Amino acid sequence: MRSFASDNNSGVHPLILDAVMEANDDHAVGYGDDPWTARATKKIQEVFGESAQPFFVFNGTGANSVALQAVTRPFNSILCAETAHIFVDECGAPGRMSGCALVSIPTLDGKLTPELILPHLHGFGFCHHSQPKAVYISEATELGTVYTIDEVRALADLLHHYNMYLHMDGARLANACAYLDCSMKELTVDVGVDILSFGGTKNGMMMGEAVVVFRPELLESMPYIRKQSAQLASKMRYMAAQYIPYLENNLWLKNATHANACARRLADVLEEFPQIHLTQKVESNQLFFTIPSEPLKKLQEKYFFYMWNEGNNEARFVTSWDTTEEDIQGLETYLREILK
Repeated sequence: MRSFASDNNSGVHPLILDAVMEANDDHAVGYGDDPWTARATKKIQEVFGESAQPFFVFNGTGANSVALQAVTRPFNSILCAETAHIFVDECGAPGRMSGCALVSIPTLDGKLTPELILPHLHGFGFCHHSQPKAVYISEATELGTVYTIDEVRALADLLHHYNMYLHMDGARLANACAYLDCSMKELTVDVGVDILSFGGTKNGMMMGEAVVVFRPELLESMPYIRKQSAQLASKMRYMAAQYIPYLENNLWLKNATHANACARRLADVLEEFPQIHLTQKVESNQLFFTIPSEPLKKLQEKYFFYMWNEGNNEARFVTSWDTTEEDIQGLETYLREILK
């Protein structure tokens, strides 16, 4: 069943599947000591710089939990937007696994700013308070908005002044780069991101993520944190192999550009109907909108999608690398039927 529910629902790009099949040839040493993991590591270093060190893990929650453990100790606190994935959608896993307090900050668009963070930077050296040590941001955000290069740099500069770390959840990093027309390096390591959860599952990959470390002092503990977090894959080649075609010939960018373009096309459709109101800027492949109750019920009967805020009938649509014009036209036709 095709839908606009999530880019997690889309299929796997054929080139990614081919890479997994190629990795299935014969035997290979486990736990990452294989040629595919070595090639994937080199590809990631070509994108982010030679000093970037990836650690492949099973999934996004695992990546975030491992990354945040690497930059904190249990007496620290982690600051994030109140809509952050680690605060809303990961069942408390990052907090439980790091032992840190999660401090959520209200935002209008899902984006943190230095002004929003500064009031929480206090209590340093006072043993009765959790010590602020890391800020989590997602790119693109959970509301589909995108941090600009300058916005990320401003956050990193502030945090580094306080001897803190900036962790970026890059589950939709490709979509953000496609929107900003920049490289992944320009949006991460070049502007001070310290550690990155680098995912492709929402953009044509099958499974897995990579925690990419940009600060050398974090490297010593990473192998042990990954193992203790149950994120060390014995047959790592199958996860790592996906990154080889994903990063070759800009497949990541082609997929994300298509998904973003489909979101913009879908937004144009939604904006044709005065009963529908977009609630956030469309800057990636996510759309948020409100719609009256009766047509909402009819829409839910035909299409699977998630409600964002049931109190005001706010729903979310997400486009994917494999969204088609036929998908959008079908929705447009149905909307004309139920909103006439």
